[in-house]
Amino acid sequence: MSSPANAEAQMSELDLLLSMFPNELLVDDQLALANLSDYAQGKILNPPASRLQFTVHLQLDAPNVVCALSCAFPPNYPAVIPAMSTRSDALYRTQQAQLNMDLHEYLRKNCCGEMCVLNAIEWIKAHAATYMSKETIPIEKRQPANRTKDVICTRLWIYSHHIYNKEKRKNILEWAKELSLTGFSMPGKPGVICVEGPQSACEEYWTRAKRLTWKRILIRHREDATMDVTNIDVVAAMQMFRKFTDFEEKIFDVHGTKGNHMDLGQLYQFLNERECGDIFQLYFGVEGKTS
Repeated sequence: MSSPANAEAQMSELDLLLSMFPNELLVDDQLALANLSDYAQGKILNPPASRLQFTVHLQLDAPNVVCALSCAFPPNYPAVIPAMSTRSDALYRTQQAQLNMDLHEYLRKNCCGEMCVLNAIEWIKAHAATYMSKETIPIEKRQPANRTKDVICTRLWIYSHHIYNKEKRKNILEWAKELSLTGFSMPGKPGVICVEGPQSACEEYWTRAKRLTWKRILIRHREDATMDVTNIDVVAAMQMFRKFTDFEEKIFDVHGTKGNHMDLGQLYQFLNERECGDIFQLYFGVEGKTS
């Protein structure tokens, strides 16, 4: 769970990194940084909805080879490891994927519960060349296929007065699958839908959903993240953004005279496990509590 202590630790690590890599480190969202700083200092009481994300460009020992390390801090970092992904024009897609998997495994085994970005940087500098040496192709021949572009990832938190209708519930699930969106829906009163993925797919989902007949439906909160990635990194960037692995309908313990109210304590616990607990107050106006 996010806390001012976590935020203060994240700000301290970022300050250290900026002192070591003043020209190589780029913060993706200055507003997210400002909100995190205010939360750490007690200027705001509610944890920021957006995560601190930044990129460090590392010059490797190999001539003219640069490796970019993208990092996103979960709200409860350093209790959990951050989301990290590397990319380089000197790597094939398979090499890059293997490097990222091995980096994640290294962090999981050695760095959980502590500040770890510097450890990740040292690991990359020590090991990246071994992945490149497996196949060598002149960098200039790879660049046309690896042009950078902006990828916009979106997460929509949708609120409905209620979701009962079986056909609507079927559409909610099938449309998410069709559009390759992850997230969840919670039927009952109130109804909750979260979808995440490419911006265009999320907007298409909302366009379809709001055309159905509702007593009330609205986007309670929206998260957009712009990531500057190479063509081969689009999937990795999207995975870095996602908080859910698939889309499912969640049924928590029901109660109420009509048996149509979900246990909101279980919903809060479910959100917390996916580092989304802060959204509970945006939906219901009160701080969440586990059952």
